[in-house]
Amino acid sequence: MIDLLIAILRSGTPLVYITLAGVIAQRSGVWHLGLEGIMIIGACATILGIVATGSFALALLIAVLLCVAASVLLWVVIEKLRANPIIAGLGMTGLGLGGTALAVEAIFGSQATVSAPFGVPRIGDSFGRFGVLSIFVVALPVVVALFWVLLRRTRFGLRLAASGEHPFALRSIGGNPSAMRLAALVIGGVLCAIGGAELAGGSLQFFAQGMTAGRGFMAFAAVVFGAAHPVAAPAAALLFAILGTLGIRAQLLFGEKVPHDLLQAVPYLTTVVGVWLSSRLRGGGDGGGYGELRDR
Repeated sequence: MIDLLIAILRSGTPLVYITLAGVIAQRSGVWHLGLEGIMIIGACATILGIVATGSFALALLIAVLLCVAASVLLWVVIEKLRANPIIAGLGMTGLGLGGTALAVEAIFGSQATVSAPFGVPRIGDSFGRFGVLSIFVVALPVVVALFWVLLRRTRFGLRLAASGEHPFALRSIGGNPSAMRLAALVIGGVLCAIGGAELAGGSLQFFAQGMTAGRGFMAFAAVVFGAAHPVAAPAAALLFAILGTLGIRAQLLFGEKVPHDLLQAVPYLTTVVGVWLSSRLRGGGDGGGYGELRDR
């Protein structure tokens, strides 16, 4: 049971960090479909940074800077160039996936897996079998709690919600929805860097092309399923992670009795069902901020 819990925490932590990035973006009025691309930028930068500098702190800083730069670029395309935010997000995903593959090939001469001598620092043997977990796993409950406070109990959170739901009302009191969206995407960039670092350096300690494997889209689905709530959306992401981990364990238990591809598809099927169920329960509808970005 402890091994199963550790596996769930390891697989769910990157997904929850990326989901939080999607939550803050959607509350500002941006449906963030670029999560996958920015996440893989963070994963690639972390491993390459460790290899190049020999320091996890410097590698994480590089990852954060690159993910923030990608987020700012997305904001420029959406706000200044007035592109459709969904199309722009998908373009960012393509840029992240293709750009990281190109970077690895340019540096190492091939697209082979890049291994690092170490990864994200662990909490240590003093915690027993849980000592293999990284510092980002332990920090996750605190991050979610602080995120809830930021979005639900601060003036910043109120203005952020207004920029997503009632941008014209925010302008009437002197607010700037565009600036709020920039702040949301920048914060989301930091969270994507952490999520990517945990994915590549938490337990694997390597980077491989396409290693995010759709986690950015699963995170977006968790945002929709959790109604962009700072607690419900991470809980939905954790549910997807639990089902994915159980699917892997089922492969070990049932072997050839259940089709391998079906077990691998469990978390993605759950994602589709979750989004459908969410839309049925809430009745759908666009947010004001997204409607403003889409229709102009």
